[in-house]
Amino acid sequence: MGGGKGGSDFDPKGKSDTEVMRFCQSFMTELCKHIGPNTDVPAGDIGVGGREIGFMFGQYKRIRNEFTGVLTGKAINWGGSLIRPEATGYGTVYFAQEMLAVKGKELKGMTCLASGSGNVAQYLTEKIIELGGRVVTLSDSGGFIHDPEGIDRKKLEWVMDLKNVRRGRISEYVEQFPNATYIPVDASSDHNPLWAVKADAAFPCATQNEVNAKDAQNLVNNGVQVVSEGANMPTVPEGVNIFVDAGICYGLGKAANAGGVAVSGLEMSQNSLRLSWTREEVDNRLKGIMKAIHQQSFDAAKDFGHDGNYVVGANIAGFKKVADTMLDQGLV
Repeated sequence: MGGGKGGSDFDPKGKSDTEVMRFCQSFMTELCKHIGPNTDVPAGDIGVGGREIGFMFGQYKRIRNEFTGVLTGKAINWGGSLIRPEATGYGTVYFAQEMLAVKGKELKGMTCLASGSGNVAQYLTEKIIELGGRVVTLSDSGGFIHDPEGIDRKKLEWVMDLKNVRRGRISEYVEQFPNATYIPVDASSDHNPLWAVKADAAFPCATQNEVNAKDAQNLVNNGVQVVSEGANMPTVPEGVNIFVDAGICYGLGKAANAGGVAVSGLEMSQNSLRLSWTREEVDNRLKGIMKAIHQQSFDAAKDFGHDGNYVVGANIAGFKKVADTMLDQGLV
């Protein structure tokens, strides 16, 4: 669960719901032979949201003739969990909170950069607003918007409708909110201007390798105090080294974005128990899990002489879990 990624070369852009459904059903017809609630449990990611999970879950159930927690991210009325859509974004913010708390700081009052405008970025923005921070950027594959006034609840609601219902482009934001600016992607540029916007915190939530070494240096030069990754491996290795050398609070994706898979586990637990927990209960469990992940990473770094280095801490903590289990189970 959460240990691997797979996908396809099917491009859903411009496709109808029926075309997407047919593809998802064909994909699951083969995939169902290789997954199961106790074998491998897929969840959504880039291009795979509630709609696609629904189509695939329906096909799995049709072929196997059973209802089971084989896919997570399901809709509430057929086995999903409250907070699951929000989990990765919320968890990324909770991890940032924990890192800042060690240094006696908080997100309240901070100007924050976020990339992406999908599920992770949307709910990360929602949680930052709740905690008193101010998100000023969002992006998609075409470019990014910069709103110096900050994205408030009303603006976020508009973005959610744009991306989740109308499936539009983030460039439309400036038509609705003209005080913002839109900067298109420049493929020939050696850096992403989103990460050159002056801010206190940065949350890469779009895709892999979106923060290169120059981007990382721009963030450090502009005084960013915390970077917490909502995407999987969004920072290239050279960028990671820049963050670590600068001594900022840097939460790498394998730790900071674990909230999604954590609530996937909680969703499976609810499926097995045939129960549905309240929003507050799931959110409190998520907070507790992110706090524990932070503590494990922090402690491992300290124990091995790299105090405050979450890259070392998360890698050692994760490695030790696997290595100790292999030894306990006889190197199987």
